[in-house]
Amino acid sequence: MRWGYKSLAVSALAIALGSQAFASDSDIVWARDGDIDSLDPHRATSTLSRQVWYQIYDSLLEFADDGSVVPNLAESWDVSDDGTEITFALHDDIVCHDGTPFNADDVVWTAERALFSDNPSLTKASWGNVTSVDKIDELTVKFVLETPFGAFVPFMADQFTSMLCDSNAEADDFGTGSAIGTGPWKLASWTKGSEIVLDANPDYVNRGRPVDNPGAPKADRLVVRTMPEGQTRVAGLRTGELNVIVPPIQEVKSLQEDEAVEVHVAQGTGQNMFLQFAVNRPPFNDARARRAVSHAIDKDMAIKVVYGDLVERQYCPVSRGVFGNDPEFCQQYDQDYDPEKAKELLAELGYGPNNPMEVILATWTGDNRERMLQMLQNQLKQVGIDASIEVMDIGTLNARDTQENNKAEGPGYMDLMGWTWFDPDLLYLLWHSPGAYEGFHTPELDKILEATRTTVDPAEREKVVKEAFKILLEEAGQVPIYTPGWLWLYAVSADTPGFKIGPFNRAQFSAMEAS
Repeated sequence: MRWGYKSLAVSALAIALGSQAFASDSDIVWARDGDIDSLDPHRATSTLSRQVWYQIYDSLLEFADDGSVVPNLAESWDVSDDGTEITFALHDDIVCHDGTPFNADDVVWTAERALFSDNPSLTKASWGNVTSVDKIDELTVKFVLETPFGAFVPFMADQFTSMLCDSNAEADDFGTGSAIGTGPWKLASWTKGSEIVLDANPDYVNRGRPVDNPGAPKADRLVVRTMPEGQTRVAGLRTGELNVIVPPIQEVKSLQEDEAVEVHVAQGTGQNMFLQFAVNRPPFNDARARRAVSHAIDKDMAIKVVYGDLVERQYCPVSRGVFGNDPEFCQQYDQDYDPEKAKELLAELGYGPNNPMEVILATWTGDNRERMLQMLQNQLKQVGIDASIEVMDIGTLNARDTQENNKAEGPGYMDLMGWTWFDPDLLYLLWHSPGAYEGFHTPELDKILEATRTTVDPAEREKVVKEAFKILLEEAGQVPIYTPGWLWLYAVSADTPGFKIGPFNRAQFSAMEAS
């Protein structure tokens, strides 16, 4: 047996694969720790879902390796002088997975479904204030906005604006059992909790993806398996049953030392891990309590102990690679590690050795985040903050944050949260009142965040974005910790070359050659 792995590991792998389809030598098998929520880009927001949507669908535009926006399904686009009309000209030879031509009707159907239906997209707000989507001719579509929206064009390169073929309207099970797009892979089946089987799209033409393959995928199938147990994924990679895995953090070093494995670390993911607080009751309704927490934690030490060099310190409210990110600027307003300053602020609030501040510190499962909380817990203890740790699934954590912000009583609450986005419009979604979790916001911040949306000139928009940074950092409404933070590591068998991570953590499989 290869690598001398114990029979127990192989037995566990056999059990994990027992209910799944047999993979042939022409398949790429990608194992992750969880399943998607939906095949419908309007019905979910998770990274696990977005990663699969990117294989099935294309967007009008695409991100180049440097994060710039380039043509994709649209061969060109034009923005009116007043910024309220954006017109896209489509390629004339795009074919949907069911053989129907992709044209303006599909774009209009997708956008109207996302924006104006009775059940709009979960990310409707991120499209901006679109008032109409007009078909000019078979290959031309115009979006009309009430006011200019600086993030609209890059959003047309995001998975949330994946273009759907209008033949999906005829399927009763779209999103659960069917999905028709124009991407490099087309859906064959989805067995919930087990695997997604994608067939290569023989008609695919790569018009914008930053991958060295102009046409159809080189493998026959891409099989996406759900395998929650990390050691089972590692065993499967080493025995050749799997080609790509999401590796557990604890195994990354040994995999990096394995000549038969290539470990890829995504850069420029747009992911930002930060602390946020329930600010509508004591103690975190007072900025001094939030600043005390930020001063109390040695962020660099915690990162080094938990992640080594797999992540990096984050200083700004948006991640590296995102417009406006400027660590030198943000460090002026961030709270440095200063436990004595933390104690001073706590004393002003009436806390001390005989009266510690009691808080809940939460996060979601996976990627060593619980270990990170344990580090923060120990550091907070040193200044007189007693933090009890709670770890839950991401859906529960999202709901919990809103619940805590609406409670008038109870212990202080904060959590280590993560969001990913390609544009500083993320700050509008998070912190413009009422905000994603009905937490931190101020009238001044609302006004500035509105300006980040309507300011189109890049230089002027950067100034406004940095004004928002300054408020969030000085008030410790958002305390940046590190980037990236989830599903950013890929261990790949050296026998299956061609894997690449595109900007914003987009796994590219179409150039991979199955062993």
